[in-house]
Amino acid sequence: MSRIIRIQNIDTMKNNFLKIIICVAMVALSSVATAQSLNARFKDGLKIYLNDDSTRYIKATGLAQIWFRYNDNNPGSVIYSTPKKETFDVGLRRVRYQVMSQVTRKVFFYTQLGINSFNSISSRKPGLFFHDVTAEYSVYKNYLTIGGGLSGWNGTSRYSSSGVGNILGLDLPVVEETTNDVTDQFVRKLGVYAKGKIRGFDYRLSVANPFPIQNALTTVATLPASPTATNTAYFSSRAPELQYNGYFMWQFLDKESNQLPYMTGSYLGKKRILNIGAGFTYQKNAMWYRAANGDTISKPLQQFAVDVFYDSYLNKEKQNAVTAYAAFLNYDFGPNYLRNAGAMNTATGVAGISSFNGAGNAFPLIGTGQVVYAQAGYLFRHDLLKSQGTLQPYASAIYANYQKLKDPVLVYDLGINWIMSGQNSKLSLDYQSRPIFNTDVNGDVRETKSARRGMVVLQYQVAF
Repeated sequence: MSRIIRIQNIDTMKNNFLKIIICVAMVALSSVATAQSLNARFKDGLKIYLNDDSTRYIKATGLAQIWFRYNDNNPGSVIYSTPKKETFDVGLRRVRYQVMSQVTRKVFFYTQLGINSFNSISSRKPGLFFHDVTAEYSVYKNYLTIGGGLSGWNGTSRYSSSGVGNILGLDLPVVEETTNDVTDQFVRKLGVYAKGKIRGFDYRLSVANPFPIQNALTTVATLPASPTATNTAYFSSRAPELQYNGYFMWQFLDKESNQLPYMTGSYLGKKRILNIGAGFTYQKNAMWYRAANGDTISKPLQQFAVDVFYDSYLNKEKQNAVTAYAAFLNYDFGPNYLRNAGAMNTATGVAGISSFNGAGNAFPLIGTGQVVYAQAGYLFRHDLLKSQGTLQPYASAIYANYQKLKDPVLVYDLGINWIMSGQNSKLSLDYQSRPIFNTDVNGDVRETKSARRGMVVLQYQVAF
């Protein structure tokens, strides 16, 4: 009897084992089919296609820019009362994540979040925050799209809305980001926009709600209470009026995408671009100042710019290329407005004998007056370093005549990009020279010619 039971148990085990094999085979075949399907869906990286003709999708990207830096600090710089003539630091200049989706044929959704400018003297545990959250609807082909949300659809100039992942030099042309974190959120504002292309003509228009200066991340200078502080403009502490922005360009050669607001710095020999652009920004009662008679005068913020961008391969197969950009910027913030700033500042303040520049690596960046900004680079052939990529030397300069200063501001950068895997893996070495300004015995602010300071940065950019 027990022998019969054992035989039956063996038969049952064989049957169960056979069933398991069949199930595993079915799952494997199903997995192969699913994998083949997923491979088709992921054919362009981290991008999931939602239909068979690839017109609807969800896409995700990420980026980090890590700085290794030496800075010759401005006179009198301190870090929490400790004098610091120079600074060596490591910082996260930018960390970004994007998720976007072509929801339907006419509806596009875009989000970006991340952090900016985190180094050893920053507040700890920085929180990720939204840079962009927009939804838009294509009204008629590429001619007209309308959208809204938190966005960087700005006016004035090309690099008032810069793409962070494809910068030609080390950093963005921040001289074109005139209200950065004063009345916006790292150039983004809540509002509505319209954009479109009509043949070679590309346009963008937006109406935005600037943020009040009271909720800025860092304290914004305000109009002094002293009645003797006259004829110098500050951002108004009243509720902000609507801001109007526009930027228009004619594209002579290849057409650039306007799916996102952020403009490319270098195409690395992939396109031939020649664009001429012009733009404006206007905000009523954005500024105010005290007149000589003691009255407080409100003043609009007014900006206008013209620029030209050229980026082209010289040999399509070798992908060697030149990139050049130049802009003339006219800024009117009211009389004698001036703002000093330094990227990811290397000091917390000043003490003792200091300069007009302020702490760390700051210099007079934005003010009422005229600015010429230019940058240029040359990309060697794509296999210059064989499998290790190629090189792209570059130079950029800011030349500004601001009303507040008796001498012009000249800041220049010289550097080289090691392009290891396009913009996905890039090492940049940059030297920046900046002027030092001081107030003389007559009360005039002038450059101290022998006191220029320098900064050297090695940046690694990784992106997907």
